[in-house]
Amino acid sequence: MRILVTGATGFVGRYLCPLLAAQGYAVTAAVRSAPERGIDGVETVVQVGEIGPDTAWRAALEGQDAIIHLAARTHVMNETETDSEAIYERINVGGTTGLAKAAAEAGVRRLIYLSSVKALGESSGGEPLTEETLPAPEDAYGRTKREAEKMLLQIIETSNLEVVILRPPLIYGPGAKGNLLSLLRACDKGLPLPLGQIRNRRSLVNLENLADAIVLCLDHPNAANEIFLISDGEALSTPGLIQHICQGLGRPSRLLPFPVWGLRLAGKILGKTDAIDRLTGSLEVSNAKIHQQLDWTPPVNMIQGFERTAEWYLNQRNRSKND
Repeated sequence: MRILVTGATGFVGRYLCPLLAAQGYAVTAAVRSAPERGIDGVETVVQVGEIGPDTAWRAALEGQDAIIHLAARTHVMNETETDSEAIYERINVGGTTGLAKAAAEAGVRRLIYLSSVKALGESSGGEPLTEETLPAPEDAYGRTKREAEKMLLQIIETSNLEVVILRPPLIYGPGAKGNLLSLLRACDKGLPLPLGQIRNRRSLVNLENLADAIVLCLDHPNAANEIFLISDGEALSTPGLIQHICQGLGRPSRLLPFPVWGLRLAGKILGKTDAIDRLTGSLEVSNAKIHQQLDWTPPVNMIQGFERTAEWYLNQRNRSKND
């Protein structure tokens, strides 16, 4: 089977492409521009330029059986663009819609779309989110991920293209960036963190688990035209997350029992309300549908996942010291 992967140079793509190749798939990467270093497992690289409504996909789609669409404008912590919503719209909605329409015309059988739990919202309240939860996205990223989902569901009504939509929460594993990398660094330095009194529940998904589910969805007949939430099957509090990280690093966790109301007040004063809400709030998802419908169980548990993430981080840190 020939697979086109967009976003092949990203966090998920660089793990997924060699995994696909090892399982006998022929992998083509659709990239914006030629990568600085090679992509393991990729047979062919096709440059498609900027992703948006007018992207020319014809050359990349020739002879492909399926597509794994990872490329997106992701959540930007310190947004500097004056019209960021329009940029999210162009890439996440226009780019996805254009790819799906071109795929349908080219006779591609299946498209797997990596969406996000943020298409549903930012919190789960007292019960885990499910595929039946009414979407209520709160930021440009979540809104455009949800809009792209809706466009895909419209396209399959008038074509033979099959679509599988996966909604992961926070993805962690070797190569992690952003907030998780910041936490790894803070824990490695032994910094005291004022998060000991937080009592929330947040789902995560390990990179290996996500990739395993993506590969399963390429062929599984019960995955066609379905939406699945996906996680490691466990939920952690923010203190629990830090303890897992510290355990993997071989460091003591230094959690200070600072009151949550104090964190929220500090966030308001410093203009970091959204960041504090993510640290203190719950965002838990249910794996029930993908388990029941596809018989999928995460192959890697959280302890293993954080051990491997910590091992990667320590290797990177030590390599930087030696350079």
